[in-house]
Amino acid sequence: MKSFFCALLAFSYFCTFAQVKTSNGNAKAYKEYHVSVNGNDANDGSAGNPLKTIMAAAGKALPGDIITVHAGIYRESIVPPRGGNSDKERITYQAAKGEKVAVKGSEVVKGWQKQENDTWVLKLPNSFFGNFNPYKEYIHGDWFWPRPKDRKYLRGAVYLNGDWLMEAAKKEEVLNKTADAKNPLWCATVDADSTTIWAQFKNADPNTALVEINVRATVFYPDKPFINFLTVRGFTLEQAATNWAPPTAEQHGLIGTHWSRGWIIENNVIRYSKCVGIALGKYGDEFDNRETESAKGYVGTINRALAFGWNKATIGGHLVRNNTITNCEQTGIVGSMGCAFSIVEGNTIHDIHIHRLFDGAEQAAIKFHGAVDVQIRNNHIYRSNFGIWLDWMAQGAQIKNNLMHDNDHDIFLEVDHGPMLVSNNILLSKTNLLMNSSGAAFVHNIFGGGMTIINYDGRLTPYHLPHSTYVAGLHDNPGGDIQFINNLFVNAGNASQYSKALMPVTFDGNVYTKGTVRAINNDKQMQFGEMDKDAKEKMKNYKEQAAVEKNALVKNDFDAIADLSTQNETFFLEIDLDKNWLSEQTRKLVTTQSLRPAIVPSLPFENTDGSTLKIDTDYLGNQRNTANPSPGAFEIKQSGKQKIKVWQR
Repeated sequence: MKSFFCALLAFSYFCTFAQVKTSNGNAKAYKEYHVSVNGNDANDGSAGNPLKTIMAAAGKALPGDIITVHAGIYRESIVPPRGGNSDKERITYQAAKGEKVAVKGSEVVKGWQKQENDTWVLKLPNSFFGNFNPYKEYIHGDWFWPRPKDRKYLRGAVYLNGDWLMEAAKKEEVLNKTADAKNPLWCATVDADSTTIWAQFKNADPNTALVEINVRATVFYPDKPFINFLTVRGFTLEQAATNWAPPTAEQHGLIGTHWSRGWIIENNVIRYSKCVGIALGKYGDEFDNRETESAKGYVGTINRALAFGWNKATIGGHLVRNNTITNCEQTGIVGSMGCAFSIVEGNTIHDIHIHRLFDGAEQAAIKFHGAVDVQIRNNHIYRSNFGIWLDWMAQGAQIKNNLMHDNDHDIFLEVDHGPMLVSNNILLSKTNLLMNSSGAAFVHNIFGGGMTIINYDGRLTPYHLPHSTYVAGLHDNPGGDIQFINNLFVNAGNASQYSKALMPVTFDGNVYTKGTVRAINNDKQMQFGEMDKDAKEKMKNYKEQAAVEKNALVKNDFDAIADLSTQNETFFLEIDLDKNWLSEQTRKLVTTQSLRPAIVPSLPFENTDGSTLKIDTDYLGNQRNTANPSPGAFEIKQSGKQKIKVWQR
């Protein structure tokens, strides 16, 4: 028995300390803190004596330490007090391997009393909520547009068995009415002493079912900037009463980096945020939501951010990968400038802004401002209003190898000057592109929908020195300076709105199948973004010009029949391809040298690290034929109908 306890003590010591070599060759011990729902915060956090709360471990962890959380539900808000020192000496928060760990911004509530029909009522003392009552706080911020204009939206939510009910516009919609089974409602009022919530529960007793309500604004979010080099891995993070996150104010998310550097957010399920899932965005200051809702106002925000450390050495450079992000009514991932130099890859993002609870100018699966040298790659995005929306300063951004479908629009590029690369994507929504930018190259994509083009926007927006946040100048936004190279148009793919533009538009090496429309013979009226008197004068400096196309392969009698199917959460693209396209049309490998530099910033298309760009692999990672690459997202090996696995959860 004595030897058993000695062995157990040695094992506990091994699990609690890790030895690493420092720069001078000496060993340095890092600790691993364990957290369990059966633990005690008075414990030391060893494997045999775990802590009870994640925050207790956060208070102890130093750079290089690991916090391992064991199975269970933790109802707390994690506010990390410190970060790591570097990528090699970070603080890691992780779910124990193979164990299910949920961290919730909600609490279970009982004591509901039955009213008429499906309506129940619950009265809670305001002390239940502490310093933050989401049934008293309203969603607000720049570019937030209630619908109708005078409606108020609370930050709280009510959940039945994990899924949320929708907030009613008026109490009368909830009281004494039979619930819509697909859209049950709730409402709330707060007086000096108590909070009262009315909710509809269809065929359920809320006192025996799992009913939860939001009580915390965030689940994992530092209360100050520059908490760097954290890893958050393997959790389910859910049910937060987040506020609207505009680019001009502090951007809270269910989980957020709060103007920091070098986070890794990976392998999590992030869901049910009233506004934002993951925030990679801006810090807060006295200018938040105060006379900043304009282009001029955001330029001021940018200048203050530059003074507050917006540069590659200090801010951004995050890695967001392999997460599932769902049920957020503003954005899945948001970031104003704090997203720069980051990689977003391998994520499944869906059901974003799906209920259309409110309106505004910031809703998308991914909505970034200042996406300098950001890579958005290998993601699956569907059922959102916009899939990827890059707004202002997406210089050097790359959108590649993504699967997007069933969105209102797949990609929106707004008042950016480039260079921006969009390559190897499968775009199957009704509208693939909303374009109010210049300096973009669309290479080896599959386009299955239409394109909406803004011909001119008078806003003066920044462009930068290469691979830098330093603002080189401001420029208006004429449409054009777009290149479509080696794409495959299928189904209702339609490039006709790019038949004319104010700057050059070129097409080269594209294939058009049955039902698709080339950029020719379109006499549509010009469409405009934001305009004022000065913008109308500036627009006179540009002359509308026709798109130039060469080396087109038009197959009006060939139906590619591109469609998605699913099987056990695996997505397949069923498509008809023809290997003869390779002999009928010769294409060039797309490289930095083959692409025309972006006109406004006068910069070449290159990789985010400044190396030469070369599109020599396809959507699946297969090597392309460098002498004659196939059109579209796949290297074509055979002709005929094919079923290609394009996403597996």
